[in-house]
Amino acid sequence: IRQLNPNCAFVFTISPVRHIKDGFVENQRSKAHLITALQNLLSDYLFDKTNYFPAYEIMMDELRDYRFYGNDLLHPSSVAIDYIWERFKETTISETSFSTLFEVDSIQKGLLHKPYNPHSERHLKFQSKKKKKITKLQQNYPFMQF
Repeated sequence: IRQLNPNCAFVFTISPVRHIKDGFVENQRSKAHLITALQNLLSDYLFDKTNYFPAYEIMMDELRDYRFYGNDLLHPSSVAIDYIWERFKETTISETSFSTLFEVDSIQKGLLHKPYNPHSERHLKFQSKKKKKITKLQQNYPFMQF
């Protein structure tokens, strides 16, 4: 990757999802091994331009109340996901990219929209506006696909 882009940076994280197929103790042991291995990797002088984002620790320490978990009590709830995403955005993504993130999010939501009347004039305008947004973004970022 660095041969293609020597300026790229890497962000590592540990999943906040509990994998309890083998048991709670085994999940904690597995997470501890991953955290230890990752910290050893990040302390190696060969890995500059790397960072660690503590998604697992945020879930375990800041969002430890079960209201931040889904119905299965294993996966983060949508509130927890949004909270972790905001923390990630604040600490990792440049503010100059926020407007692009907002535009991509708007398009993604538009693509998920289910119209009541797909042939209405209002929906056709909505579709046209969405296509213009996609075209504009793809002119600036040709690698984006929707």
